[in-house]
Amino acid sequence: MTKTKFVASGLIRSLVEPRLPGWVEPHWFMSKDEALALAPTAEIGWFDMYDKAAMREIILAATKLKWLNSIYAGVDDIPTAELRARGTKLTNGAGINAITIAEYVVMGMLTTAKGYRDVVRAQEKHEWLLDSPGKVELFGSKALLLGYGAIGKLIEERLKAFNVDVTIVRRTPGPNSLAPDAWQSRLGEFDWIILAVPATPETEEMIGADELAAMKQSAVLINIARGSVVDQDALVKALQDKQIGGAFLDVTTPEPLPADHALWSLDNAHITMHLSGRAQDKMFVRSAERFLENLARYHKGEKLEPLVNLELGY
Repeated sequence: MTKTKFVASGLIRSLVEPRLPGWVEPHWFMSKDEALALAPTAEIGWFDMYDKAAMREIILAATKLKWLNSIYAGVDDIPTAELRARGTKLTNGAGINAITIAEYVVMGMLTTAKGYRDVVRAQEKHEWLLDSPGKVELFGSKALLLGYGAIGKLIEERLKAFNVDVTIVRRTPGPNSLAPDAWQSRLGEFDWIILAVPATPETEEMIGADELAAMKQSAVLINIARGSVVDQDALVKALQDKQIGGAFLDVTTPEPLPADHALWSLDNAHITMHLSGRAQDKMFVRSAERFLENLARYHKGEKLEPLVNLELGY
């Protein structure tokens, strides 16, 4: 019986290998060179690497690939055009990190609302504060949530528990939601602008100088999407001029953010180094479970979940 060649990182080997069916022939790599040597024969690949340029090179070398799996939710570093041309299916990590990222959003809102950075600084100086440095309550505040995928839905669910009035932006508007062309004119109504959109040409720099100018002076921008969805230079200027209340940024452009970048030293900017999805211990376990479920579907010719639309990029 001809077996299906599966090539993946050795980092997930212990979670996957013991449960692989007999029709799969696994090959594991621990370096870029090993992956490049194995990729051309792979029918199923899982090539995730921290070095995105290397990952892209490996994917392009996998010319026989029928299914590419990734732990990453964003696919902006994956050569989707080439995969589309080859007829390769792509499943991503959408939703794998949704819980912890949604929790990070709540943490960011509470951190800025209560001035918690100053509380930590006071403890480091052994200083007893006599008043709270932040007096904002989430209760009754208004949030605009751009992006209503797995992460957006969990953000909304958690914020409702705090009695935050959440307005979402979605392609099909309904109660308490806005169409994609209607939110800019409403920006001045919200205390929190939360970005949870995919990185696509349509979302690139969707928050620019005009959008920042339209926000409340007390509004806080929270970005757990991608750095590319914000005009970062315009944001730096808005923060320097106190045009908005602050920004909680889990993502920046570039990453890592250079040590001399202005964002590091702005007191109204919080930089959390793209850690929101990593603030958990279940990411690889969840990814392995999803992959194994999809492997059974693949063998039966059933639809894989979640399947990336290679034209839309999410």
